[in-house]
Amino acid sequence: MIAIVEYGAGNQTSVMRALNHLGIPCIVTADPGVMDQCAGIIFPGVGAAAQAMANLAANGVDAALRRAAARGQPILGICLGCQILLERSEEGPVETLGILPGICRKFPDDLRDEAGDVARIPHMGWNGLNIKKSDPLLAGLPQNAEFYFVHGFYVETKPEMVLATSGHGMEFCAVYGRGNIRATQFHPEKSGRAGLTLLENFNRMCIDQCCQKD
Repeated sequence: MIAIVEYGAGNQTSVMRALNHLGIPCIVTADPGVMDQCAGIIFPGVGAAAQAMANLAANGVDAALRRAAARGQPILGICLGCQILLERSEEGPVETLGILPGICRKFPDDLRDEAGDVARIPHMGWNGLNIKKSDPLLAGLPQNAEFYFVHGFYVETKPEMVLATSGHGMEFCAVYGRGNIRATQFHPEKSGRAGLTLLENFNRMCIDQCCQKD
C-alpha cells in the first residue's frame, strides 16, 4: 500500500486515480500512523510553500515524513512536495522540511526563452527530460521523455543528487534523489504513459524495499 499525503495542498485525487489505473493499492491520508505502516509515501502538492508547511505541522505529517526518510521508507515528492523536501524556499521565504540538502528558488524576472522573448512564469506545459543518471525511478524512460510541468520556482540541490534536468529559459533540476528519496518537479500523474511508467517504477522501489526487510 502506498500512502498519498493529504495536507490541503491539491492534486491528491489525480495521483490516486493514476495509481488506481495501474492497479497499485493506495490510500489518501493525513494520519501519520497510517503513513508509518505503508510501503511507500507519495508527497504531492500545489500552492504556496509557507501554507503547506503550516498544514504539515498542524497534524504531525512533517514529523511522519522525517521518520519515513530516516527509516528508509521510499518517498516520492511531486511538484510542491519536491520543493519542500529540501531545506528552504524563497517562496515566503520559509524553512522547509530539510530532509535533503537544497533550496527552492524563484525563476529570474528577466528569464528569456530560446527565441529571446520574456519567458512566461509560471512555467506551464510539456518539457522533455535530459536524463543525467541511471536510476530505478527512471527505468524504461527514453532520453527526452516528456512530462507536464506547472511551476514558478525550481530546486537547487547537490549536483550528485540531480537525476534529470529540463529547461525553461535556463536548465533546472527536474528529478533528484538520494537513498530512499526521489522527487520530480513535474506531475507524473498528469503526464500520460511516461508518467505512469515513473509511478510504476516507484511502486517497484517500494516492493523491493519491503522484500529487503523480509
